[in-house]
Amino acid sequence: MNFLAHIYLSFNDPEITIGNFIADSIRGNRFKHLPPRIQKGIKLHRQIDTYTDMHPIPKISSKRLHLNYSHYSRVIVDIYYDHFLAKNWTNYSDVPLEIFVNNFYDLLEDRYTILPEGVKRMMPYMIADNWIYNYAKMEGIAKVLNGMNRRTKNKSKMNFAIVDLEENYADFEKEFTQFFEELIIFSHQKFKLL
Repeated sequence: MNFLAHIYLSFNDPEITIGNFIADSIRGNRFKHLPPRIQKGIKLHRQIDTYTDMHPIPKISSKRLHLNYSHYSRVIVDIYYDHFLAKNWTNYSDVPLEIFVNNFYDLLEDRYTILPEGVKRMMPYMIADNWIYNYAKMEGIAKVLNGMNRRTKNKSKMNFAIVDLEENYADFEKEFTQFFEELIIFSHQKFKLL
């Protein structure tokens, strides 16, 4: 899953949210210096990723893209799924998406000193361009895919994945909806055990 899903699946716990968000920027066990609940957020993130990687539904979505994007297809599916979460946000939260995202940006600014350097470098761009809120729009997803393609020095060709999303939109949305219901249950169980 991508940024929005990980933030959402932190169940409004600020420290868990920070850990869940920064987890991809932290290698191995290099997080023992962080507060305990942030550590737990990192562990929750990794459990969510493992569950997602092993689940048959995201594999179906990924397989549809594999021929064109090889191992990048899983990353693309994560981005697509964040789009569907943002687009259908009112099905999952009573808090409007714009408020939810702005609250998250405020949280990042409040905890700035403990963020990894990579997150600190990315944060101004993410907030200025409102990446997470704009996941709800196709233009926002196209921008993300273009940015990811640039980061791979144009090797991934992820910028073309917006076309695949448009062509198979209903299938990807159905798969997301089925999977996300199960992921919420899994994540909530893991959250309660933290």
